[in-house]
Amino acid sequence: MTTRQDTILQAWDLAWGRGDIAAFEKLISPDYVRRSKSGSEDFSQLRKTIEATHEAFPDFSTRIIHIVEDGPIAAIHWESTGTHQGPFMDVPATGRSITVSGASFLRFEAGLLAEESVIWDPRELLTALGIWYLGPGGLAKKA
Repeated sequence: MTTRQDTILQAWDLAWGRGDIAAFEKLISPDYVRRSKSGSEDFSQLRKTIEATHEAFPDFSTRIIHIVEDGPIAAIHWESTGTHQGPFMDVPATGRSITVSGASFLRFEAGLLAEESVIWDPRELLTALGIWYLGPGGLAKKA
């Protein structure tokens, strides 16, 4: 029998790790919403986000480090890596390797993912791309 944790691990690997969005779609509720600092998106917008990520980072992969469940809620701590080979967030390809991490809090209804709240720091990505510098003097935009 497949556990919910197994389903989550497989869905994240297929969608974020391999770009197989159809596999992720099987886990999603028709009313799915993804929330982050930048706002909310439905599954069609999430699909575009995953596609854009894989176009810019063809070797993109995501590893789930921790997963914890409490009833209909699951929390995952994830780390993503890739090489910037195409435009992303209006940044032309840099050829740089990136590593970013974050957490997603998932709420399930009737066995399907209804809501996801994502926490990650985009400055970590911009620093890895050489756009921002996070150092002793604080955050500064690179010239």
